Amino acid sequence: MIYLIRHGQTVLNLEGRYQGRVDSPLTPLGVAQAEAVGRRLAELRAAGGGDWRLEVSPLGRTRQMAGIVGAIAGLGPAAIDARLIEAGYGEFEGLTRPEVDARWPEFTGLQGTFGRAPGGESMEQIYDRTRSWLADHRESGVRRTVAISHASTGRVLRGLYLGLTLEETRVLETPQDAFHLLRDGEVTRIEAGPLPSPAPEA
Repeated sequence: MIYLIRHGQTVLNLEGRYQGRVDSPLTPLGVAQAEAVGRRLAELRAAGGGDWRLEVSPLGRTRQMAGIVGAIAGLGPAAIDARLIEAGYGEFEGLTRPEVDARWPEFTGLQGTFGRAPGGESMEQIYDRTRSWLADHRESGVRRTVAISHASTGRVLRGLYLGLTLEETRVLETPQDAFHLLRDGEVTRIEAGPLPSPAPEA
């Protein structure tokens, strides 16, 4: 059983910029989202029991999220796993979507540009590390893994789990006020709390 969580809103999210491996702290809304996720997980943990483990991408925004979520849900310190890191966006990182579209018109209107960005991580590299992570987290009746990751990596993890095509994977939702449960071959959205989502990202 995997609870797959995206970090809360960051400053670069708020500015509409590609992040990738560039880091940015959570905004006040992002902190509130993290707190809401932590409270919801605490409810699930109290109701479900079992062995819970918290894993996190090495980037600062996910580690900040994990600190808040782990403290509220009583999960203890997070184990860092580099396979949960966000897709590298190469030359896109730090740019807004209009800036990207102006420099690379071939990307205009495309959703889910991970694996395509000049100088970024290839789709093969993204699939290799996410497949490896999923293979190490086979389902168990008692083990619950809480994984805090990112928009693009989270899409790929869910797409692999569901057996989706790459194009179906590219358009999966990436909420910051909800998270996903991966169990028994299905993915279920779990609402964290009555918080507004930020505007859609590139």
